[in-house]
Amino acid sequence: MRAKTLATRMLNMLALLVALVFALLLCLPVILLPFSTAVPAWAWIPMAAADVILLILFARIKPAYRKAIPLGGMLLVAAIAIFASQRFATTPPILDEQGKPVAGSISSLEQMTLNGSRQWVSIRGEDAAKPVLLFLAGGPGGTQLATARFALAGLEEHFVVVDWDQPGSGKSLDAVDRSTLTPERYIEDAHSLVLQLRQRFGQEKVYVVGESWGSALGILLVQRYPELFHAFAGTGQMVAFLETDRTCYDWSLQWARERGDTTKVEKLIEQGPPPYYGRRVAWKQATYLMDTFRFMNQNPAIADNDANTLRDLAGVEYGLYDKVSWFRGVLGTLGIVYPQLWEVDFRTQATQLQVPVYFLIGRHDINAPVALTQEYFDLLDAPHKQIVWFEHSGHTPWVSEPDAFVRAMVEVVLAQTQEP
Repeated sequence: MRAKTLATRMLNMLALLVALVFALLLCLPVILLPFSTAVPAWAWIPMAAADVILLILFARIKPAYRKAIPLGGMLLVAAIAIFASQRFATTPPILDEQGKPVAGSISSLEQMTLNGSRQWVSIRGEDAAKPVLLFLAGGPGGTQLATARFALAGLEEHFVVVDWDQPGSGKSLDAVDRSTLTPERYIEDAHSLVLQLRQRFGQEKVYVVGESWGSALGILLVQRYPELFHAFAGTGQMVAFLETDRTCYDWSLQWARERGDTTKVEKLIEQGPPPYYGRRVAWKQATYLMDTFRFMNQNPAIADNDANTLRDLAGVEYGLYDKVSWFRGVLGTLGIVYPQLWEVDFRTQATQLQVPVYFLIGRHDINAPVALTQEYFDLLDAPHKQIVWFEHSGHTPWVSEPDAFVRAMVEVVLAQTQEP
C-alpha cells in the first residue's frame, strides 16, 4: 500500500513537472517578441503581464486538474503573440545620418500576387527612381530577406533592391502546394514579378542577381525573357547540378578518409553518391555539403564564409511562424525541387544568352566548384561576359566580402550596362 502511494505521488509530481514545462514553453512566443520581432511594446507588454498572472495562477490553483484553466489561457496568449508577430513583421526604414528616413527612399515588406498566389517581397532603396535589382536567394527553399539587408545594404544606394521569398520558402512557405513546385513554376513566378516591378517603377528592364540555386534560376529566367533584363549576375554559380553534387560527395569522402573518420566514410558509402530521390534528399545532401562548408569555414583565406543565422532569424521581416518556416523551407522544399534539377547542365542547355553575364565568384568555393564555372564561362556566348574573382571568399562572396561585392555590382555591372 505504501509503495502504491509513493508511486502515485511520483506520477503526480511527474505530471506537474510536465505541465510546468508545457506552461513555460507556452510563454516562449511572448518572451521572443521584444527580441526578434517588430511587435511594439504596447502590444507585447500586456501579453507578458497576462502570462505572468497565468503562471501565478498555475502555481497556486488546486486541485491539479484545474491547472488546465491557466494553461488554456497561456495557449491563447501564445496564439495571439504568434499572430501579432506575423501582423507587425516589417523591413526597417532606410535612415540618414541623423536617424531620419531618407527622403524619396522606399522600404516595404509586402505581398504580391504571382500567378494566382500571394508571395512576399522586400523592396528597399534610398531612391525609388534608381534601377531595380531582383535578388534571387539560394535553396530551393531558402529565404534571405534579413541576410541580404545586412550584407548588401550598400546596394540600396544605387538600386531598388527587391528580395523575393520564393514559393516554398520563408514567408512564402505556404504560397502554393509545395508538392506541385517545379522549376517552371519558379521561372514563371519570377517573370510575373519582373513584369509588375517594371510597371510599378516605370523601368523597361531590371537587373537580376542570383546566388547558388538562385544563380541557376537567374540563368533560366534571362534565357527565356532576355528583353526584360539589363544584365545577369551570378554568385555561387550553379552550372551542372548532378556533377556538382557528385564532386562534393567525392570530395567529402576523400576528406573523411584523410581524417580517418571511418564513421563518415561508412555513412557516405552506405547512402551512395547522388542523384537522390524521395523524402530524405536534403538530409543525404547535408551529409557531404556540410563538410564543404565546414572546410571553407576553417579556411584562413576566407574572410567570413557564413551568414549569422541567429541574427538573420531575429530579423524583423520574420514573424514567429516565419522563423519556423525558415527551417521548414530548407528541409522540405529542397527535397521536392532538387531532384528535378539533376539533369540541368548549362554547358549544353544555356550556351547562348542574350544579356550581359557577370559571374561574381569566390576563389575558394568548393560547394559550387569553380572549375565548372570557368568551363561554362569559356563556352558561353553572350553580348558581354566577365568573371569577377573574390580572393577571400568561398560560396558566398556577397556575405564574405560584402563591400567588394557591392563595388563590383556598381563599378562593373552597373557602370558597363546602365543606359545613359
